[in-house]
Amino acid sequence: MANALGGQIDVITCVGMSDYFMTSRLEQELTRFTSELEETAIRLVNEAVERAFGDSRPENLTVTVKFGEPAKVLVEESRDAQLLVIGRHGAGGFLGQAMGSVSRACAAHAHCPVVVVTSEDEG
Repeated sequence: MANALGGQIDVITCVGMSDYFMTSRLEQELTRFTSELEETAIRLVNEAVERAFGDSRPENLTVTVKFGEPAKVLVEESRDAQLLVIGRHGAGGFLGQAMGSVSRACAAHAHCPVVVVTSEDEG
């Protein structure tokens, strides 16, 4: 779709951390901790991108890690997007709900159209 829309593909993964935890840590510890989380998140996202595209990774694709509550981060990112694609995971969610809290918040509050994608094994 990005090619059809002439757009950029921004793969954003969110590392959610409570505000209390963020403010209660010493700056030196927080920097080391967030750096390790960011490195791990980038590695995992790059592995997922490789599984999805193989050797045909689009040139217009970027990978970014954002820290914060995922729904808030993604809704804010949607301000400059043509389309927000959310990955849904899990086995039916809380009490078998069709969408989780992040997907639901993005669908309700995003500033652009939203597509919710499920994994192949969810049926």
